[in-house]
Amino acid sequence: MPDKKAEQSGFILERTAKRMKQHIQQQLAAAAADITVDQWILMQELEKTPGVSQLELARATFKDAPTVTRIIDLLCAKGLATRTPDPNDRRRFIIQLTPAGRQKIEAVLPIVKAARLKAWAGLDDRQMDQLTEILNRVFENLNPGDNGSM
Repeated sequence: MPDKKAEQSGFILERTAKRMKQHIQQQLAAAAADITVDQWILMQELEKTPGVSQLELARATFKDAPTVTRIIDLLCAKGLATRTPDPNDRRRFIIQLTPAGRQKIEAVLPIVKAARLKAWAGLDDRQMDQLTEILNRVFENLNPGDNGSM
């Protein structure tokens, strides 16, 4: 791929990801959901994989450990999650949603789904499949375990 197209595609990908995040954040704010997109991402992962450690949560959400710690602090302060010491490893904490956290997910999910539907408006199933395939390819090309040159 010529450098100019690669540069343009990278910019478009970054711009689109930021616009989607901004749009969802605006919708959450308009609905007075009292959570951010980053908090939502962690809450979704906690619902999917309850009782994970902070490190596992960071890896699953592609966020750095200090960011995850800060977000967990906020979720705990809001009563949406708990952090308890792991009985098998004193250095590790287990993070779980509270009942209020699960209720928040139920309340926010329709807002997030509507925002995503707006983003994908006008794309048919074939285009969505292509988009997913392309984004997964880009993701796999950047596998941190691969030391290949670009």
